[in-house]
Amino acid sequence: MNDHRYMNSTVADQAAIDQGLRSYMLGVYNYMTTALAVTGLAAYGTKMLTVSAQLGGITLLTPLGEALYLSPLKWVVVLAPLAMVFWLSARIHAMSVSKAQGVFYTFAALMGVSLSSLLIVYTGESVARAFFITAAAFASLSIYGYTTKRDLGPLGAFLMIGVVGLLLAMIVNMFMGSMGMSLLISVGGVLIFAALTAYDTQKIKMMYLASDSYSVAQKKSIHGALQLYLDFINMFLFLIQLIGNRE
Repeated sequence: MNDHRYMNSTVADQAAIDQGLRSYMLGVYNYMTTALAVTGLAAYGTKMLTVSAQLGGITLLTPLGEALYLSPLKWVVVLAPLAMVFWLSARIHAMSVSKAQGVFYTFAALMGVSLSSLLIVYTGESVARAFFITAAAFASLSIYGYTTKRDLGPLGAFLMIGVVGLLLAMIVNMFMGSMGMSLLISVGGVLIFAALTAYDTQKIKMMYLASDSYSVAQKKSIHGALQLYLDFINMFLFLIQLIGNRE
């Protein structure tokens, strides 16, 4: 009789953990998709405010467009989201949930401003195609990372080395301007961030603890959403360089 009660209690506890884990992961994906929507709206809104006309491959910019894309302010636009990522990652545990949410969505909006130039450089069809391919690949890889029984932890060190190598190659190619190297960088970037999607999903899943308070669980969800958001955006950026058609 005691064994029977123990087994019922164990099953009930496991069911509660499974339900809690599903709610936690749903929170991660909700934050991420909302941030992507904010980024898309910010990018589209910025394009509307910065482009006065696009005729025959010639883009006419508004004064705001000239300031954002042609003046030294462009470096602020490019580097501000990067600085905010490091700050949010380092300080999120010390923030309130509402502040962490605000900073996360502010970062997503700034990223949208930074990425708005893609809507000028590439055709709308190319951007849409790259986005939907990225979304399909991301969903498949994230599901794999969530459901696989294989420990993806050992991949982490290799993937981080790959990211560093990718950054170094990009810096070198800024001076070389090699089309062949650009192609290799784009292919490598897609593959590395595809693998990171599965790896990060499993890592985020393993971060879940049923004993976490609401505040801790929410901040873990935001931090996890930030990691997956960056995987998605980077995979999209490298993919559009591969398959995008320029205006």
